[in-house]
Amino acid sequence: MKKLDTSSYKGVRDFYPEDMFVLDYIKSVWHEVLQQYGFEHYNASILEPSELYESKTSDEIFNEQTYSFVDRGNRKVTLRPEMTPTVSRMIAKKQRELSFPLRWYSIPNVFRYERPQKGRLREHWQLNADIFGIGGIDAEAEIIEIAYKIMTRFGLNESDFVIKINDRQILNQALDDLGLDEEKKKEFIRLLDKKDKVDDFNDKAFKILGKNYDVVIKPSDEIEKLTEKLNKRGIKNIVFDPNMVRGFDYYTGIVFEIFDTNPENRRSVFGGGRYDNLLEIFGANKLPTIGFGMGDVTIKDVLESRNLISRKITPAHVGIAIFDEESNDYAIKQADDLRKQGFDVLVHYPTKKIGDQIKFFDKKGVPFVVIIGQDEVKSKKVKLKYLAKGEEKELSYNQLVDFLKEQLDNK
Repeated sequence: MKKLDTSSYKGVRDFYPEDMFVLDYIKSVWHEVLQQYGFEHYNASILEPSELYESKTSDEIFNEQTYSFVDRGNRKVTLRPEMTPTVSRMIAKKQRELSFPLRWYSIPNVFRYERPQKGRLREHWQLNADIFGIGGIDAEAEIIEIAYKIMTRFGLNESDFVIKINDRQILNQALDDLGLDEEKKKEFIRLLDKKDKVDDFNDKAFKILGKNYDVVIKPSDEIEKLTEKLNKRGIKNIVFDPNMVRGFDYYTGIVFEIFDTNPENRRSVFGGGRYDNLLEIFGANKLPTIGFGMGDVTIKDVLESRNLISRKITPAHVGIAIFDEESNDYAIKQADDLRKQGFDVLVHYPTKKIGDQIKFFDKKGVPFVVIIGQDEVKSKKVKLKYLAKGEEKELSYNQLVDFLKEQLDNK
């Protein structure tokens, strides 16, 4: 019988416990910050009708980067490459029932058929945060402030990243002045989005525009007002960049991207923008909306480059090592009582010597080990080993609880 390869599908990941620890940490920061701003959590299936992306996602993303197939009911289906069309569909479905403005967020798994490289895989987890129903720049200011707060909550300083902002309306007007039709405008914006990655940008731009791209674009009143609002909120690392456009066709106004300032990783970490027209494809009323998406892969790279992620994980606060079968029931009762006090407890049944059990807990990173045998059952006391300090104590149950709470509160 042929043995199956143990490798995962190219461009995706297996999450062993130490990897899951990092992903859980990243998600926990996302949840914490968004909930501080009163955002509500939602989700949806990873499967969507392909027409959802054919209609509004750029042709390149749909034709070259989606996982699309025909199901057994002869329906065209796509694994979601992004969340924005999905949440727009959900809002459109219940638009008359919802109370606006809405502040919603999700952390979906998304899929794109790309060439795997640093910072890009074929699947990743992505924070999506959106404000629906606010048309003024207060919504832009809030959503960019949230992006800023996430970065600083991860431990980054303001000097570690820069927030580039632009207004698609300024660029659209400049291209209108050049006489470009809608298709040519879309083609040029997609090219501009890849400017730093295209060797012959000027030649390709000339073919689209029919002339050299030498338009001077100045910040609009909206950009200046937004910058002023963000400065008043203590956010100073804002830069106007007329060449930063974001590649999606649905953006209609302010767009922004967060860039790492590390010389070895000068790349976009994440971004977003205003998209006011997306609900119209569902026959729903126009709804002003702004949001952003932030992937786990790129932010992990940023954090690892600055040693801001701890990989020391432990499955429990306390390990219980048991001498013999006769002590099992008492040890299990102690474990249950400790769990009721709020401690995570890992029990090692008496299949190995006490010394080997202690080595097991030490390797797992469990800081405290409670040792229970017949002497402890009779005395109603336990032996506690504090592995990090090499200390051993004999304690009653109440003393044990007080000691553990004191030590863990100080960590």
